[in-house]
Amino acid sequence: MVAAIRQAEWHAQFPEDYRWSYNVMLVLAVIPSGGAEVGEVDRVCRRLAGHVGDDERWFREWRAMGDQVRALAEEARELGDRRAAMGHYRRATSYYFAAERFRFPKDDEALDAYRAMVDCFRLSAELDDRYRVEYVDVPYEDTALPGIFVSAARSPGERTPAVLFMSGFDGNKEHNWFLGVEDLLARGVSVLSLDSPGVGEAVRFRGVSLRHDYEVAGSAAADWLQGRDDVDPERIGVLALSLGGYYSSRSASMDPRFKACAAWGAIWDYHRVWSERIEAAFAKQLPVPGEHLVWSTGTGSTQEALQVLEGFRLADVVPRMKGAFLLVHGEDDQQVPVSDAHLLFEACGSPDKTLRIFTAEEGGAQHCQMDNLSIAVPEINRWLADRLGASATSSATSR
Repeated sequence: MVAAIRQAEWHAQFPEDYRWSYNVMLVLAVIPSGGAEVGEVDRVCRRLAGHVGDDERWFREWRAMGDQVRALAEEARELGDRRAAMGHYRRATSYYFAAERFRFPKDDEALDAYRAMVDCFRLSAELDDRYRVEYVDVPYEDTALPGIFVSAARSPGERTPAVLFMSGFDGNKEHNWFLGVEDLLARGVSVLSLDSPGVGEAVRFRGVSLRHDYEVAGSAAADWLQGRDDVDPERIGVLALSLGGYYSSRSASMDPRFKACAAWGAIWDYHRVWSERIEAAFAKQLPVPGEHLVWSTGTGSTQEALQVLEGFRLADVVPRMKGAFLLVHGEDDQQVPVSDAHLLFEACGSPDKTLRIFTAEEGGAQHCQMDNLSIAVPEINRWLADRLGASATSSATSR
């Protein structure tokens, strides 16, 4: 039922604007994991009808819904209803996330909305007695990357496999939660969800820009995971989506400590992708406004940003990969062509590699399967748990 609603909404909402439609789909996609409510999303979309392309209106309406649902959370908390408050804070997280995505420049209003998103997720985690959520800093060069770690260990002294989970060009560690973190935990895999360079709090509040040599961040996370006494240092994997398909592929190719790598969306030549977008005056399908590129790379112009992207090519990198490799892509991905997935898969040097293309007939054909997460997430996480030798837990990890 929910999957059917998601698909219908994807085709019905803002058909003349891919970016707006795709971002509504991002919100609808997390309904099963408690990240949104279809009625609340529908109310926002009704208010936006007739204003397609007005990103200021988008910001105001989604932020207003975030404020409204956060107020519900605070009321429930005052009543002592922890469970209701947790659910409301979770949904507010998604609505603030949606609001801030299109806001450029990242002025005080934008950053305030982002802080509200971070705060709401933290409060939801504090109220969720099923998990022990740790907010952590992963040492990185002269600063640190903010992360959320949840252990799947069921008893003192147990060491579990762990996955470094990164988002992509425009996601964050909080949104990752709704994309399968709880499913990984149930399969006995601990998770470090990380705001990596150019992403989330790392770029907004710590000035850590996007970079091509992503193994610097990946290896820093591997160091941190290997330093924990509840993680098996020989069973570490990496998962990342969208542009994260580059992050994970490069990190696993350059650091053999990653025994399994899942690229949730293929990236082959990101410089070419953006060159084509710029040449088309940003008329091609984009998940966020074109300004995001200059901002996330910490540059002053699109041409300078393109210079940063010169290194975002995998042809000479992925032949080095030795660990297991899973590549997942949608046949109707409108941001990155499916042909790039075939190029990446063929070039990968892993002796254990799997290519999974989701079709329109089965669902999941859109970018990173946001049109049907319910079939994509179990496949990805089952593969990771299998390659990392995880033993599924019968119940969620408790505090």
